[in-house]
Amino acid sequence: MNSALNKVALVTGAGTGIGKAAAKALLQGGYCLVLTGRKLAKLNLAIQDIGGDSHNCLAIACDVGKPEEVKRLFSAIQKQFGRIDVLFNNAGLGAPAIPMEELSYEQWMNVVNANLCGAFLCSQEAIRMMKAQSPQGGRIINNGSISAHAPRPMSAPYTATKHAITGLTKSIALDGRPFNITCGQIDIGNASTEMTIPMAAGITQADGSKKVEPLMDVDHVGQAVLHMAQLPLESNILSMTIMASNMPFVGRG
Repeated sequence: MNSALNKVALVTGAGTGIGKAAAKALLQGGYCLVLTGRKLAKLNLAIQDIGGDSHNCLAIACDVGKPEEVKRLFSAIQKQFGRIDVLFNNAGLGAPAIPMEELSYEQWMNVVNANLCGAFLCSQEAIRMMKAQSPQGGRIINNGSISAHAPRPMSAPYTATKHAITGLTKSIALDGRPFNITCGQIDIGNASTEMTIPMAAGITQADGSKKVEPLMDVDHVGQAVLHMAQLPLESNILSMTIMASNMPFVGRG
């Protein structure tokens, strides 16, 4: 018997890349899916690509950095499915790779709103639903990054928000205990997505040089998210790192 039957998962930033791969894996794992992102057309195309339909997938446009839009998103989930079992906080973006002192406040806040405020706002609403539903509880999975451990040059907004995600993850994991709500973080390195296309020409290293780095199949990330999601709520993967095996992360710079 599929333990995911009749369970509902929300994936943010689901139109492309890691979000789309996670949605595909969760759908194949038996979950009903809510896919959200800023562009509805991309979400509907993603549903087609992963083999979903109107019975098991729902696309809702939402800017997760805006509280009123997040409230509307979760209201729609409540109306359609009546519960939420898994939230994958995946939506995020980076800033231009320029010296920190040249970044505008707007560029900084765009990253903070998408990467950190979005995860916080969605987690707030998910926790409210998870506490109120029967059976009580659920799982939140936050997309961190290898940048939460070792930053790339000129990545202050992205790196800072991913460090903050680690704190948010641990706080949710602690505060959710009395309500059967678990929270874990997946730190991803060099998944092959639209965001990593520029790596084909090389990416700046700590010594200022540019090198092409190995990539991994993004579907491997989707399977890792599914593994975290499918655990019984009595168990939790607090932190997982999945990376291209030969990327220059482990070792001296």
